[in-house]
Amino acid sequence: MKIHWMIFVALITIIVQAWVARKWMLKGITYNRFFSVSRAFEGEEIEMVERISNRKLLPVPWLRIESKISQNLEFKKQFNLDIKHEQFHKSLFSLMPYTAINRRHQVKCKKRGCYRLNSAALTCGDLFGFQDATKVYELDAQILVYPKLVNLDEIPFLSRSWMGDVVVKRWIIDDPFMYAGVREYTAGDPLNSINWKATARTGNLQVHKRDYTADPRIMIYLNMDVREDMWGPITDPELIEKGISYAASIVNHAIAQGIDTGFGTNGYVIDQPEESVRILPRGGEEQLILLLDTMAKLVIDRSVTFYTFIEEDIKYSASAAVSGAVDYLFITTHVSERMQNQIKQLEDMGNSVEILWLEDTHKAGVSHEG
Repeated sequence: MKIHWMIFVALITIIVQAWVARKWMLKGITYNRFFSVSRAFEGEEIEMVERISNRKLLPVPWLRIESKISQNLEFKKQFNLDIKHEQFHKSLFSLMPYTAINRRHQVKCKKRGCYRLNSAALTCGDLFGFQDATKVYELDAQILVYPKLVNLDEIPFLSRSWMGDVVVKRWIIDDPFMYAGVREYTAGDPLNSINWKATARTGNLQVHKRDYTADPRIMIYLNMDVREDMWGPITDPELIEKGISYAASIVNHAIAQGIDTGFGTNGYVIDQPEESVRILPRGGEEQLILLLDTMAKLVIDRSVTFYTFIEEDIKYSASAAVSGAVDYLFITTHVSERMQNQIKQLEDMGNSVEILWLEDTHKAGVSHEG
């Protein structure tokens, strides 16, 4: 009779604690997750912090947190962290009454991108595993991983350093809006520099002689079209990733030199698939952060053809927003005949255009088109 009574009490205890667990275990549980920094470069290590607390008298025997995290964020192995298929994460906790736990995970940022951790599922149960309850927590954790920066020596320029030439022109560039008289026309002078009054007066072609200023502007354009006739998905995303890395490295160096720098591409950023990217040249730390943030969010896809993208520059070149001479750098796998015509138009407007060929390292380089 005593044994029967013990069995009865045990069953009642199991049933009661299971009912309590189902009804109250998730009450008073708070969970948050965040990264130690909001931005990092590809290859860097950061921390992801999980913060969970139990704000009630009832202890929590076990609590499991499940979430999906990109495999491009590589977590170091921990005894209480289970990772399946490189992206499904499970963490286990036990919580005493009115306690909080901070758990820090070392994370390596393996690839450029914008990574958002929007939700996590929390499941807790009774001591014997008969009952459990699940709740989904909405989170707002995000990390922007910037492209890997490379030394300018690693960027395969050809016979001369375009970046070096631009830095020199930082001090001796001629300004199309500052005139210092006229001179005779020489081969290569753009047609829009001809001074027709002086030409009529002297009988020989005369062009405006421009003064010098310290305000060069760089516009770096990345072509997402790996072929002129491309219609489907991008077939070589790693090549485009290399182009983004080159662009980020040049931007970082140019702004450090005090040069106004902009960036554009016929691709698009996350959440804005219909809009190509065009950030006009400016200088300073805020501009650098804006450009690197944008590059982190770039999707390897296109919104318009590169030809259409450049046509917009030509069409609106007379507006105040884009007027004035610009040093263009096209990072591209090819230059079609139509693009060559566009380059000629840009140069006729007083701009310079250089091409950084986006190919295998042993073939790539920068050249002048004109």
